Amino acid sequence: MQLKVPALPPDETVQLRTVEAGLSRNADVPSGKGRFRPPGRPPGRPSGRRRRAARSVALSRLKAAAGPWATRLAPYVRRLRPQYPRPGRTGWRRWAPSWRQWLGGVLTVLGVSAAALGVAYAATDIPKNLNSYATQQDNVYFWSDGTPMARTGWVRRQDMPLKDIPEDVRWAVLAAENASFYSDPGISVSGLTRAVWRTFGEGDTQGGSTITQQYVKNVYLSQDRSAGRKFTEAMLALKLDSRMSKDDILEGYLNTSWFGRGTYGMQRAAQAYYGKDVGELNVSEAAFLASLLKGAALYDPALSKANHARAVERWSWILDRMVDIGRLSPSERAKYSEFPEPLKQARGYDTGKQSDYLVELAAQYAKKAAHISDKQFDLGGYQIYTTFDRKRETALTDAVTKARGKARGQDAATARAAHYGAASVATDGRILAVYGGPDHRTQGYNESNATTVPAGSAFLPFVYASALQSGVHTTRDGGPTEVTPQTLYDGDDGVPVMTPEGPYWDRSGKRVAARNDGRKDYGRISLHDALALSVNTPFMQLGMDTGLDRVRRTAQAAGLLSSSFGPQVPALSLGSATPSAIRMASGYATFAAAGTHVEPYSVSRISRNGSQVRLTKPVSGRAVTARVAEQVQAALRSAFSLAHPATAATAARATGKAGTTQDDTAAWYVGTAASVSTAVVAYRIDLTKSLEPLPLKGIAGTPAGSVPYDIWSGALGLR
Repeated sequence: MQLKVPALPPDETVQLRTVEAGLSRNADVPSGKGRFRPPGRPPGRPSGRRRRAARSVALSRLKAAAGPWATRLAPYVRRLRPQYPRPGRTGWRRWAPSWRQWLGGVLTVLGVSAAALGVAYAATDIPKNLNSYATQQDNVYFWSDGTPMARTGWVRRQDMPLKDIPEDVRWAVLAAENASFYSDPGISVSGLTRAVWRTFGEGDTQGGSTITQQYVKNVYLSQDRSAGRKFTEAMLALKLDSRMSKDDILEGYLNTSWFGRGTYGMQRAAQAYYGKDVGELNVSEAAFLASLLKGAALYDPALSKANHARAVERWSWILDRMVDIGRLSPSERAKYSEFPEPLKQARGYDTGKQSDYLVELAAQYAKKAAHISDKQFDLGGYQIYTTFDRKRETALTDAVTKARGKARGQDAATARAAHYGAASVATDGRILAVYGGPDHRTQGYNESNATTVPAGSAFLPFVYASALQSGVHTTRDGGPTEVTPQTLYDGDDGVPVMTPEGPYWDRSGKRVAARNDGRKDYGRISLHDALALSVNTPFMQLGMDTGLDRVRRTAQAAGLLSSSFGPQVPALSLGSATPSAIRMASGYATFAAAGTHVEPYSVSRISRNGSQVRLTKPVSGRAVTARVAEQVQAALRSAFSLAHPATAATAARATGKAGTTQDDTAAWYVGTAASVSTAVVAYRIDLTKSLEPLPLKGIAGTPAGSVPYDIWSGALGLR
C-alpha cells in the first residue's frame, strides 16, 4: 500500500519516512489503538529512532532560532560530542576521546580556570591590618657619643628607608632571591607550579616565591605552609604589584625579613652580624646577609661547622650571581676571595643594671618632649639619642658601687636599707649621668630621681641667692634693704627666729630657734662666711627676712620642683624641701651658668625610620642675675676650699657644699666642676615597709670622711 502525503520540511520528512519504514516492517502486528508497535515494546513508549528524530527536529528549530552562526558551528560541535563506541576504531581506541575532544576539554578547563582566577583576583582585597611582627619594632637608645646603649621591645627590628640601604646591598639580595624582580608581575608561575606539585604530590611545600610574594607573606599572612596560603599569597602579590612601586615593595621586604639572631630587617641584621649599620656594609658582607634569607638556622656560621660551610658556598654563589646579572664586575668580584666572618655573637646591650634606669628616664622625657603616646611609643621604631655620657656614667656607678660595698662590709644589716642617689647635670641642662640603684631588675625604685629625703643645709645657697636678689624686709611695711655677702647675721646656736612683730611661735606654742651642727656658736658672721662654713642660724633668719615665698620662688626658678616643698615655715630655709639628686644638681648648675636655668633633659634628638622627630626644646630662663650667681659661686668655692684644701689646689674653679639634716636622715654633697654639677645623697629607707626615711646610723660617714663627698669626688675624678 502506497501512502501519499503532502510535501513537508526535510526534518519532518525524515521523521515520517522513519514511521513509514516502521509500519512496513510491522504491518502484521496490530496496535490496540490502531497503531503498530514492535513486538515486546510497551504500549505508548516511542522507539529509539522516533526519539532521535524528535531531537533532530528540536535541534533544527534551535538552529533556526540561533541564526547562521549556529549553523556554521554545528558540524564542529557534533565532532566534539563523544560517540561511544567510536565508529571505525577497534579495541581500546573505540573508547578514547579524539584529539579534538581533548583540545576542547583543555580549552574549557583553561577558560574556566581563567574566569575563576579573574573572580578571585577581583575579590581579593589587600588587608588593612598588617601582622604585628611586621609593624612592631624595637626602640634603640644611644649614648651621647652615638654608640648603642640599650634597646627595648619584643621585636628586634628597625626600618630603614631604601635610599639609606646601599645599592650593592639591595642587589646582593635580589641576586640571591629574585633577579627578575624589577620586570616580573609579582609572582613566579614556575615557582607556584612547583609549590602546588610538591604540596599535593609529596605532602610538602617548595620555595620559588618572588620577593613580592615573600613580602606579602611577611606583612599580611602567616608562615603557614599550605596550598591555600600560597594561592592567597599569589593573588595578593599580583594586586600589590599593581598598586605599589617596586622600590616600595623592596624596601618593605628588606625591613621585614627574618635574618636570625632575633633580628628582623637588614639594619638590625647588619648590627647583629657585623656590629655596624646597614649603610656601612660592603658587597661581600651583604652577600652573606642575603644568604641568611634562605634560612638563618642553616647559614649562621656561629651555630655549627656545617652551617659555616653552607654559608661560604652560598656567599660565593651570590657574588658569582651578581656578576652573571651584571651587578658586579669580575674585577670587583675578584677582590672578595675571603669569606667575611661575622661576629661570633651579636653585641649585647648592658640592660638590667644602670642602663635600665637611664632608659626609664629617657623614655619618659622622649614621650613628653616629642608628644608621643604610650601606644605609639610601644610600636617602636624610634632611635633615641640620649645625653648620657658613657665615661661619666661608669665613673659615677663605680664610685657608688665602692661605697655600697664598704657599707656592707662595715654593717651589713644597716647597709641593707642604704640608698645612694646621684646625678651629674651640665650647665646647659644635659643630664650626663645618674645612679639609679644596684639593679633595675631587682629594684625599680630610681634613687637619683626620688623625692623622699630633705635637702638639709645643701639648700642654703638658694636662701642666700634669694636674699642677694631681692633684699630683706626688717619691717612689715618698709621697703627692701640690700643684702651683700658681707652683711652680718647672728651665728650663735639657738638664736630665736624673729619677725617684725617679735619671736616666731609654732602651732604648739613653742618659740622657734635655729640650731647649728654640733651646737657651735659663731657670733656675728658674714653671709659669705656663714655659707662657706655651713652655719644654719643666719640663714633661718635670712629666710624670714627675705620672705619664705621669695625663697621658694628662687629655688623653683633655679630648678627645684614645686611639688618638693612642704609648709611655708621657717624650717624651709634649712632644707625641709625634698628634691631629687637630679634637681639638686640642676639647681647648683644654675649658679654655675651665671644664673640662667635650663630644665634638665635626657634626650638630645629622636628619629624614627630615618626621619627626625620634632622635640620641644627644654625650658630655660633667668633665675637670678649673673652678679648674684657669681656671689653664690664664690661662697661655694670657699666652702669647697675650707673643707678640702688639697683637692681645691688642683681644681681652682670647683665648688661644693655638704648638706646635713637635723634628724640625721640624709647626707648630701653638691658641687660643680668644669661646667658640670653633681649631687650625691645618702639615706636609708626600708622599701619593704614604707618610704619613710630612717636614721643614717653612720653609713654616710663623718664630716671628715663624708661618703657623699667621696662619691662626688670619685665621679668627677678629683681624688
